[in-house]
Amino acid sequence: MIVLQASHLKKSYDGVDVLIDASVVIRAGDKVGLVGGNGAGKTTLLKLITGEEQPDGGTIAKRDGLQMGYVSQYVQPDAAMTVYQFVAEAQKPLQQMEARLRDLEAKMADPSVYTSEQRFADVTQTYEQAAHQFEQAGGYAWQTNVRRVLAGLQFHAEMQPMPISSLSGGQRTRLALARLLVQQPDLLVLDEPTNYLDTETLSWLEAYLKHDEGSLLVVSHDRYFLDEVTTQTIALEDGVTRHYPGNYAAYVLQSRLEREQQVKLYEQQQGEISRIESFVQKNIARASTTRRAQSRRKMLERMERVERPRGDGASVRVEFEPRRPSGRDVLQVSNLAIGYDHRTVAKPISFHLERGMRLAILGPNGAGKSTLLKTIVGLLPAQTGRIDWGHHVDVGYYDQEQSDLDDTKTVIDQVWDERSDLDETSIRKALAQFMFRGEDVVKPVAGLSGGERSRLNLCRLMLRRANVLVMDEPTNHLDIPSKEALEQALSDYSGTLLFVSHDRYFIDAIATHVGILEPDGLVKYIGNYSDYREKVAENERMANIELSTASVNERTGAPTNSDLAAHQASPRRRIRSSDVRKLQEEIEKWERTAAKLESRLTAIGMEQSEAAAAQDIDRIRTLEQEREHVEQACQSALEKWEQASLKLEMLQSGED
Repeated sequence: MIVLQASHLKKSYDGVDVLIDASVVIRAGDKVGLVGGNGAGKTTLLKLITGEEQPDGGTIAKRDGLQMGYVSQYVQPDAAMTVYQFVAEAQKPLQQMEARLRDLEAKMADPSVYTSEQRFADVTQTYEQAAHQFEQAGGYAWQTNVRRVLAGLQFHAEMQPMPISSLSGGQRTRLALARLLVQQPDLLVLDEPTNYLDTETLSWLEAYLKHDEGSLLVVSHDRYFLDEVTTQTIALEDGVTRHYPGNYAAYVLQSRLEREQQVKLYEQQQGEISRIESFVQKNIARASTTRRAQSRRKMLERMERVERPRGDGASVRVEFEPRRPSGRDVLQVSNLAIGYDHRTVAKPISFHLERGMRLAILGPNGAGKSTLLKTIVGLLPAQTGRIDWGHHVDVGYYDQEQSDLDDTKTVIDQVWDERSDLDETSIRKALAQFMFRGEDVVKPVAGLSGGERSRLNLCRLMLRRANVLVMDEPTNHLDIPSKEALEQALSDYSGTLLFVSHDRYFIDAIATHVGILEPDGLVKYIGNYSDYREKVAENERMANIELSTASVNERTGAPTNSDLAAHQASPRRRIRSSDVRKLQEEIEKWERTAAKLESRLTAIGMEQSEAAAAQDIDRIRTLEQEREHVEQACQSALEKWEQASLKLEMLQSGED
């Protein structure tokens, strides 16, 4: 069933065409990714679909009663509300239904209702219908769903009573997303939902969206996210849309094959045209062949021409070429403690970089990843420990905050003042590689967009010709073609790379090693992000095997692996399998308890409907009292489940 169909949409601003012929078809359950370069008109298309703006041409048809959720509706929440209140408000219809049930129960408990048999029958029948509607809408589990979504987006129990005014901008964006997910619309429309999410939260969101029964239309530059979630892809280029079945990877393959086929057909036709034109030129003036030449000329005039394949479009061209090679040993970090304002974020951190390594630093938001990079390049002092650079090391640093850009300068002055040894032609050529051409080079830095500032910083970094690049979120604000150009440049780079990124596709393409930053140090893995995930999954499987073995050994009295490991020296705190097992058992226990209580709430709702139909007032009152007790018990079970989950997480990360 089609839930939304937009056909041949047109939209222009100040005479500039943004959308020329854009069409979107979304069926029930479709997960659609909308892709295209910066400025292609993706957000404009979303605004037309959601009704924020009206098209200049074309039509938009929606299924009757379609509930659509768009994240921009909630980006400025009421700061006076608490975290929980703001998200729970998305279930206001259920809250109102629940309030009506309580009101009807109060009426049925009023002795005056018995004075009229008809009045009593009307009230109980109304209650029966309302209770059935409430149960069908999932009303008995709405609070549980709110807390689960909040926890999944890293708003744990201790944060839920906090006022929204105390949250950062990134946290408010996540909160807006939480409210939208709780709302559970028929069609969810998301514009760059992965911003401000760490890898753990991204994984949760991907799993949630994949299993959600509703439809999805999402704009994202996160290719890993698109591959995990989407089942259809719409590419928007030059104001025109093209539809492809499958996720982003499938779209890339199909579009490449399409282009190759288009090139082949174009070249074949051009060869045929050239041969015919040559025949016409040679034979048009000769009496014996002029009729054949005229016939061929008419054939050319009638020929349906194959369109010249479009180029890949404007994109950056990055080349990182070191001025000189570094020594083999590039960097040694030993027992480093990092932090700020007398607060330690992580310690002790130790790792080694050799020439050619590409180490990606991962960790949750707030783990200290940017702090680590700033400490290594000397922008922040180390609290304790050593940072030793190797011989002939030239470091280039890319700051995601772009704090070293001078807003009082123009684009060309920002670059030329740093590379006064180059002439104007060389500077303009370098800027052109990053799509600053003509009048763009005299734009004030203060007026640049986020993507333009990122491209300017990459240009400055390229001109440094460093043999070690330290990069903090280099793909932020870049569109997909620019990310791919950066990936290719870094893949060809002969130097050493230390970088922080939440772009898992980028990490997969670049990293030779992955480092997980934790409060008690950094754990390094060989390979890219996918290799790291496989290793983690393998470790979890081995841990489960060890726990099973430990359980048997405890019953038989045999020593466990953990017992044997206790005799080996280790700089990390030893995690006892029995502690892990107890917490896992506790988590499972509270999960089962919450599930049983939720089932009982649903059953109570059905029993209340039956009691209302039977006009059994005593039974209704008893069930209402039970419902209140079960709701409290369910909430308590969820809180204990979350506390046990946090304890396990802290134990496995080595925290006290």
